[in-house]
Amino acid sequence: MFYYQIQKRLIYIYIMILILFLAIFMRILYVQVFKTRELQHLAHNLWSRNLPILANRGLITDRNGLILATNITTTSLVVIPNQIQNKEEVAADLARILNANYDTILERVSKRSAMERIHPEGRGLSYDIAEQINALNHEGVYLVKESKRYYPYGGLLSHVLGYVGIDNQGLSGIELEYDKFLRGTDGAIKYYSDGKGGRLSLSEIYSQPVNGNNIALTIDLNIQKAAERELYNVMATMNPEQALILVMNPNTAEVLAMASRPNFDSNNYQIYDTQVINRNLPIWATYEPGSTFKIITLAASLQENKVNLFEENFHDSGSVTVEGARMRCWKAGGHGAQTFMEVVQNSCNLGCQQGIL
Repeated sequence: MFYYQIQKRLIYIYIMILILFLAIFMRILYVQVFKTRELQHLAHNLWSRNLPILANRGLITDRNGLILATNITTTSLVVIPNQIQNKEEVAADLARILNANYDTILERVSKRSAMERIHPEGRGLSYDIAEQINALNHEGVYLVKESKRYYPYGGLLSHVLGYVGIDNQGLSGIELEYDKFLRGTDGAIKYYSDGKGGRLSLSEIYSQPVNGNNIALTIDLNIQKAAERELYNVMATMNPEQALILVMNPNTAEVLAMASRPNFDSNNYQIYDTQVINRNLPIWATYEPGSTFKIITLAASLQENKVNLFEENFHDSGSVTVEGARMRCWKAGGHGAQTFMEVVQNSCNLGCQQGIL
């Protein structure tokens, strides 16, 4: 009986071991067959590092294809801290060339990160400075090409076009409104490194950036220049706090020119007050047209032959009820009997309203 119980227990143990090995086998099979691509992708991401290549933003042009916003190529500095052996020497050399604080640069090259931008000292470097850095030939120090937004006409149409940040993201105007179409898709130079950040001798992979879409505005550059010139004259002669011009095609409602003062240079927006760069007056400073619209209603009445300026008369009693709403003239008691020409001269509320009824 005792021997039989031992045999029975051994069988149970064998079965449990068999089930365990079967489970391990199934897990290995699942990992090797069904998870291969996912694990390869994770391993690839673990080994690979990217040196970013910013895409060019799409161009902004006027209705005739003249360029209002374009791009210029600049050079920026990035470092891979784990690849830098003598951090003090590299920091000293970079600080000297960039005319930057040594401690700040040392902090950047000593960070525990896969890649570190030297910002803002290392952005938009001149050719001479880039050549000096390149001549150092320090391991882990890289110069990458970047695209910088450029507005060839400076302050012309600045409120409409807006401006972009240091990373080429739209911050106002057309640049902000259509940012997802203009910005494109960034590329990269991919290389491989070990767990300590040391570069592996494997081929680099170049991922080409995809430039953004171009946008054509209804603006006519020649009309815009004329509008800007008139605003300059107004500011010089009248010295107002602000001024604006809006030119539209009355048949299509296309905006041909839009300008306001004060304005700013989109290339150097950082030096201006936020109230200047964020207020496109033709859009921001909206108000009810009031009496200025009376000439529109009267012109419509004349076109439709509703009234005759000189022969027909209108009696202004001071108020009238229209659709249950009581309307009053600006003059208490009204203007009395008038021709419609006098209605215009007196800016009579009721007479101009009567012209379209």
